[in-house]
Amino acid sequence: MSARGHRPVRYGAFRRRPLDDGLPRARDPDALRRQHLLRVRGRSVAWVPPLLVLVSILLVDWYTGGEFRTVSWIVLVPGIAAAICGVRGTAVFAVLGLATYVLADHAWPRLYQTGLPDFILVGVGGALAVLACAVRVRGERRMLHMRDVAETTRRTLLRPLPPGWGGLDHAAVYLAADAVARVGGDFYDIQPGPHGTRALVGDVQGKGLGAVEAAAALLGTFREAGYHERELATVAARLEIRIHRHGLHLAALEREDDDREEDDDRIDRFATAVLLSFPVAEPDTVEVVNFGHEPPLVVGPLGVRSLPPGHGLPLGLGELAHMDGPPPTLRITLAPGETLLVVTDGVTEARDGAGVFYPLKSRVAEGLLADPSLAAPDRLVAHVRDGTLRHSGGHLADDTTIFAVRRS
Repeated sequence: MSARGHRPVRYGAFRRRPLDDGLPRARDPDALRRQHLLRVRGRSVAWVPPLLVLVSILLVDWYTGGEFRTVSWIVLVPGIAAAICGVRGTAVFAVLGLATYVLADHAWPRLYQTGLPDFILVGVGGALAVLACAVRVRGERRMLHMRDVAETTRRTLLRPLPPGWGGLDHAAVYLAADAVARVGGDFYDIQPGPHGTRALVGDVQGKGLGAVEAAAALLGTFREAGYHERELATVAARLEIRIHRHGLHLAALEREDDDREEDDDRIDRFATAVLLSFPVAEPDTVEVVNFGHEPPLVVGPLGVRSLPPGHGLPLGLGELAHMDGPPPTLRITLAPGETLLVVTDGVTEARDGAGVFYPLKSRVAEGLLADPSLAAPDRLVAHVRDGTLRHSGGHLADDTTIFAVRRS
């Protein structure tokens, strides 16, 4: 789904990065980056720049003529401290600057003293710097708290998956188009159960908190139905019912999200998705239900091929089309070493400067020809991630999920 209204996020580094828990971290906010830059061996050196400025002003003032006094520039020192130091540090520099001004000014003959006006200027400037620093620190603390909330939400929605979870070799990358929220409408999960291991990858239409809520609702249903239900078609039907119930709940509340566009407020949520099942008794078989999603790719020693698109509509639209039951279940046979690759449209709709879409299948085929080990899920996901970012110049206009899985 396109994400109109999201500001494209630029990811400037194309080098291979570790996948970690499958979710690359968004770039640190300015406050966090500043904290890292102003520390040496774990100790803060934020006090060094304002101190150097203070000493420089004194030296310039001393070695210039009496007619050209620069001591009043000390008002800059607490201002610099307010930008990079804490409230206490800024207050120290405000007092130090005022005391230094008095000493330096009285060291000159009375003819060259700047006097009370500049003393007031330095004093008021220091007080305003302390106030500005307090506002800045409060804002940074609030930002860090919201970042923790977003991180908790992300890990709840897209929970980390242990290696070999459910007997599957898997890897995933999620890149949020909204780098501040760090989570959007893309979702995926793996659920082991007594009837085999199931996997779900999808993309909720729209953006904002409404898309996150719909994704959370679908994942909650999948984690329960994927474990308990014997037939994959039953799991698919439960997902369709869940998105319908979610829409009824929102309609009853007459709920509107502040961050939606006007057009999005009146559109019912729907989601494209791919539902996979790896039956216990059939180690070479995979069952697939496609809800209007981009068909998965099969990547392995025999090359790259696309699965049939299927005839399913996105979750939430089945009732509108008067569909009787879930989409048909496709049964495919995978050769040893073959991997299923599922991506959301953040990959397939990534454009370069000329507006050309990212050619996923051909790029994967080229990479596999050059390196047959690319079929391994972690290498495959990293290859598609780096290729997508390189093709789009680091600008992602939509949430992007890359998910690869095969039997261990």
